[in-house]
Amino acid sequence: QVQLVESGGGLVQAGGSLRLSCAASGRTFSLNTMGWFRQAPGKEREYVASVRWSGGTTYYADFVKGRFTISRDNAKTTVSLQMSSLNTEDTAVYYCAAAQSIVAGRPKYDYWGQGTQVTVSS
Repeated sequence: QVQLVESGGGLVQAGGSLRLSCAASGRTFSLNTMGWFRQAPGKEREYVASVRWSGGTTYYADFVKGRFTISRDNAKTTVSLQMSSLNTEDTAVYYCAAAQSIVAGRPKYDYWGQGTQVTVSS
């Protein structure tokens, strides 16, 4: 089992920045990939970014490239999402997720945090 706890959400004006953090505990040695997803009101959950735990390779959804940066700290078993140039469309609940395996070339996210609200005002 892996437990994930997010922090760092809040209210920010358009054009501003926020940093989200996710602390992992439990069987963290088994982690393959950690990622961030988000869900806006009335919309389906969507992928934002991910990082391979070994090697640190990062991946991003097209709509956040150049604005968001994902990073991991192996020693602290945390993953962060630095968000800049935020706009109102980034308003959503952001979820941290962890995968222990790759299935059909994609991380299989088995563990999820409780989510943290990010609200961007105009």
